[in-house]
Amino acid sequence: MRALTVVPHRAHSMALTEVPDPEPGPGGLLVEGVAVGVCGTDREIVAGDYGWGPPGRERLVIGHESLGRVRQAPPGSGFAPGDLVVGLVRRPDPVPCGACAHGQFDMCRNGRYTERGIKELDGYASETWCVDASYAVRLAPGLGECGVLLEPASVVAKAWEQVDKVGARSWYEPRTALVTGAGPIGLLAALLGVQRGLAVHVLDRVTTGPKPALVADLGAEYHTGWVEDVMRSTRPDVVIEATGAAEVVFGAIAAAGPYGIVCLTGVSPSGRRITLDAGTLNREMVLENEVVIGTVNANHDHYSAAAGALARADSGWLARLISRRVPLHRYSEAFDRREDDVKVVLTLG
Repeated sequence: MRALTVVPHRAHSMALTEVPDPEPGPGGLLVEGVAVGVCGTDREIVAGDYGWGPPGRERLVIGHESLGRVRQAPPGSGFAPGDLVVGLVRRPDPVPCGACAHGQFDMCRNGRYTERGIKELDGYASETWCVDASYAVRLAPGLGECGVLLEPASVVAKAWEQVDKVGARSWYEPRTALVTGAGPIGLLAALLGVQRGLAVHVLDRVTTGPKPALVADLGAEYHTGWVEDVMRSTRPDVVIEATGAAEVVFGAIAAAGPYGIVCLTGVSPSGRRITLDAGTLNREMVLENEVVIGTVNANHDHYSAAAGALARADSGWLARLISRRVPLHRYSEAFDRREDDVKVVLTLG
């Protein structure tokens, strides 16, 4: 079968290669690949900046934002042929640490986890793939191709869960949220914020293209400009930061109000230096009980929560998040950045 592979840490090594057909183990599903999403992590792996191959193998099958249809399922697995499914990304470390032992491998303490398409395990960018039933999530049939949004939605579901846990340390009744960044993570964060009944504001730098309309059609408000100005005018109880831009990250932290929670989901590039008044920042955070948290990845509970959120969403709105669909044989086009891109998807069929 065909699969999209790279040699980790070697730029320009991406290729469509022939690999052996997968065979499911006991309790495993055989899945026909429908699509994989392309995100910043994939681009970093393709650029040679990131990623680890399977032990003893040179090439890694990439793709961690999966979508497929079950072709074969063992009895008692809870799945049946034709089910629309997504495979989880992370697997617990072999020790395991305490978090992994309790099914919270997204919070692994020792870094020995593995990840499909990223770290030591083949990903989902292949015509067929296998996954243990315990690491698969069934989607509502009506989601169709929009089910490829489940992995980024799971990251967002975890972010909101973490915000709730922090907020619960005292009386907590948030009314307003600001999402910085209107990429897939930011737009899905806004979706879940609206579903929670919050007044949602979204900040991004673009003024044209699909993003402003996508935000407006959620019933949220779109902003451009400086994060500090937007925070002063909106006074959010929660900030979901999805840009990774250092100026936005620290601008949001500095402008957060009393009992404010800033949740960081964007990964910043290294080497970017900014000037800030660390003393004043610390003083305000202490005196106003502010919290800054980072969050990454997701466990099975977050995938399940995200599947419910997507099922409740307007299917037409979700479909508009997928701005380009690229067939597998033209894979290189999926990694070209275009101004109006929101989510680019590789179709595998």
